[in-house]
Amino acid sequence: MKTADVGSVPLPFFLTDHARSLMTFGCLAAALPILARAPRGDGRPVIVLPGLGAGDLSTRPLRSYLQSIGHEASGWGLGINLGPTRKVLNGITPIVEELAALHDSPVALVGWSLGGVFARAVARQVPEAVSQVITLGSPFRFEHPHQARSIKIYNRLSPFHAPEHELPESDIRLPVLPVPASSIYSRLDGIVDWRSCIDHVDSSHENIQVWASHLGYGHDPTVMWAVADRLAQPAGTWQPFVPPQIAELAFPSPHALSA
Repeated sequence: MKTADVGSVPLPFFLTDHARSLMTFGCLAAALPILARAPRGDGRPVIVLPGLGAGDLSTRPLRSYLQSIGHEASGWGLGINLGPTRKVLNGITPIVEELAALHDSPVALVGWSLGGVFARAVARQVPEAVSQVITLGSPFRFEHPHQARSIKIYNRLSPFHAPEHELPESDIRLPVLPVPASSIYSRLDGIVDWRSCIDHVDSSHENIQVWASHLGYGHDPTVMWAVADRLAQPAGTWQPFVPPQIAELAFPSPHALSA
């Protein structure tokens, strides 16, 4: 398959991704008064899964924010995300099931990059324990190495990974996710090609476009608002995301896969 058929990450976006994420972090304090007005949670459980090479420290800003508006948000507790290790593949699902049993409520999964791929895999394994999945720049439809600038790091970590037949499959070869899902993505993503991050759209699956960098998803104010809005929906009443009137320009019209 030709690279042009699947898309790739432009080099300028890759080279500036880290700097843009730092700029976004610098804007976060100014945005907190507005973020405090986002729809509030009711104490239902949420797990935030980090991206490749990151751990729970990277998701602390997002988790702290979600906790401040009423969500029972926690990290995944599995250390640094080294990729699809057996520790991860065998460990996430029991954590989700135990938390769902503890709260007597299904768990919402928020996954950043590779963490979102794992979140969707868990939702396929135990859909009864998962209320919804929200992915942040997650290449769950990955099909070509050119779609991820992080592929070299991923390959270097491959000695730690489970055998290939145990790895999560790309959603390209799988049926629709059995739980509601929101894919938050950016065409300015400097690590992952946005086309690998979008889903088919139907009555319980959507795509939400933002202007974030890849390394900035976890502290970008627009992303944080969208995550809060999605998590605040009452159980069993999922509706598509509607941007707040005051910030409509921060949420460009989303893309969708052609039928």
